[in-house]
Amino acid sequence: MRDMIDRLNTKYPIWNAGMGAGIAGPKLASAVSEAGGLGVLGCGAMQGADVAAMITETKVLTKRPIGANVILPMSDGSDVAACFDGGIDALVLFWDDIQPFVKDAQSRGIFILSQCGSPDDAVRAADAGADGIIIQGIESGGHVSSSQELVPNLENIISHVKPLPCIAAGGLSTGAQIKDILSRGAKAVSLGTRFLATHEANANDAYKNRLLASKSEDTVVTKLFDGGWPNAPHRVIINKDYTTWVANDSPDAPNRPGEDEYIGCIAKTDGRELKLSRYTTMPAVKDFTGSIENLPLYAGTSVDNIHTIESVENLFKILVTEIVKADK
Repeated sequence: MRDMIDRLNTKYPIWNAGMGAGIAGPKLASAVSEAGGLGVLGCGAMQGADVAAMITETKVLTKRPIGANVILPMSDGSDVAACFDGGIDALVLFWDDIQPFVKDAQSRGIFILSQCGSPDDAVRAADAGADGIIIQGIESGGHVSSSQELVPNLENIISHVKPLPCIAAGGLSTGAQIKDILSRGAKAVSLGTRFLATHEANANDAYKNRLLASKSEDTVVTKLFDGGWPNAPHRVIINKDYTTWVANDSPDAPNRPGEDEYIGCIAKTDGRELKLSRYTTMPAVKDFTGSIENLPLYAGTSVDNIHTIESVENLFKILVTEIVKADK
């Protein structure tokens, strides 16, 4: 029986993570699909109309399969509806029960995946009817549902959900790492931070440059940037707001330094401005005006191996070459 991976039929088992607020936008997702992977749009913290526009633009840029990622605690339902109506090929849901969406997705021919951080979460998703599981390790950048490192988590979860295909995420940035993870039973990998450092990613240039200057020890898992999504752990690069908070004995909200102060805005294509307050969950997208020292700089431990900003096309060439070398 052919599973989701076979039917998506990508040339390479490489997906981009659906980095939210459109950081994984049409340019990135289409470039990944065109290069032979699965491009995944980052729809977290976006309204349905904006998601629909992203899907339409992506489908102009590529005719190959595409996916979309929705963060359920930040969803009002319009984002999922836009994904259904837009005719994507795979829908990744994160941080909540996927069961209410499975029937509708599968009736439309859309594969539905759950990104999970533990065996219990993965088993629940499998029982609900998921077509695949994205297994997250604590090395991941952005919001992290796992407390375990990727390799033991992957091997444990695969044993619980066989024969459901599993995709590995967290701390991966080289072909050698990809080869190793595939040898452990993953059917594909999902790379976030490595694709963040590409020309096509819709991220602020200062944010991308910070990735190049950082090491894994410069990242930390915290709950500090919680505006819009409280009590959700996330891995970020340490910046000024984080160090100031720690220097003030890490107080809880609403007693943190500069609580609710205006720190910048994001310009929208229709002329609107999204004003941001300190400790927002919003990342530094390309159209952010302000200092990245006041925003969450989501990044995984894979920054250790990221030294250049590449085009997606060239990055695929690098990764595939490294995979081939790892075979020898």
